[in-house]
Amino acid sequence: MQKRGKLFIDYYENWIKMYKEGAIRNVTLKKYYLALSWLKRLAPILKTSDISRTVYQQLLNDYAEYHEKQTTMDFHHQLKGSILDAVDEGLIANDPTRKTIIKGRKPKEKKIKYLNQFQVQTLLSNLNLANEMNADWLILVIAKTGMRFSEALGLTPKDFDYANQTISINKTWDYKGEGGFQETKNRSSMRKIQIDWRTVNQFSGLLKDMDINKPIFVEGKTYNSTINHSLNRHCKRLKLPQISIHGLRHTHASLLLFSGVSIASVARRLGHASMTTTQKTYLHIIHELENKDIDQIMRLLSGLN
Repeated sequence: MQKRGKLFIDYYENWIKMYKEGAIRNVTLKKYYLALSWLKRLAPILKTSDISRTVYQQLLNDYAEYHEKQTTMDFHHQLKGSILDAVDEGLIANDPTRKTIIKGRKPKEKKIKYLNQFQVQTLLSNLNLANEMNADWLILVIAKTGMRFSEALGLTPKDFDYANQTISINKTWDYKGEGGFQETKNRSSMRKIQIDWRTVNQFSGLLKDMDINKPIFVEGKTYNSTINHSLNRHCKRLKLPQISIHGLRHTHASLLLFSGVSIASVARRLGHASMTTTQKTYLHIIHELENKDIDQIMRLLSGLN
């Protein structure tokens, strides 16, 4: 009886510790604890045994008042596993997550910031690529490959295959936490990125005397904001639009799409789990390309007599 009267926030916290800690990546685990913090705010005295379809729906509705629909969906998925376990344990009579309706705030229009080909060429031509590793080398490799910031920080000399002109992405660096190598975002993120011969020559000379197992861009605590500041300083000096280091990833993808590279190839190069992610992220660019395609189709058809 005492177990049935347990607060849901306590049940959920114990469930996270029992089933999630040590089984999922820290970045994912933090999302479960963030969901717990919202539970404590929205339903601090809700008992596990009192969760019905109506009560659960109201909880999601309350959460949706502050979040977009996709974020509310994520919150639902983070809670659902624990609730179904509570049903199996007999703490809840029936599955309250059945036929759930997901609501949420209207998404803010997100315009991706990226540089065009001339602008990125101007940036790269003015980087201070010294004879030892610095922030500008990091800017270069992300602009040339489109890899994520954490993936770039996880690079070691042995990830460079000069003969085949590739860089292997097989780990990341935990720059938000205590540091150290960790797994990639997902299985699709494990990939080899083809690089040009000039980049091969630049890094083969730069890394030849480095420890093959040491991260090449990490020296003590590394902050995303530090690299962004360095990049913004360059953009301001060169009178370019100011973008973030993640904006260089968008820049890389945008240049590939505008040059005619297929969405499938761009998705693989970026390490996206599916082409759908790429299509959603770069929808505005795809629309521009579709308009160009229509012009080409019309020119072709008008020439057929």
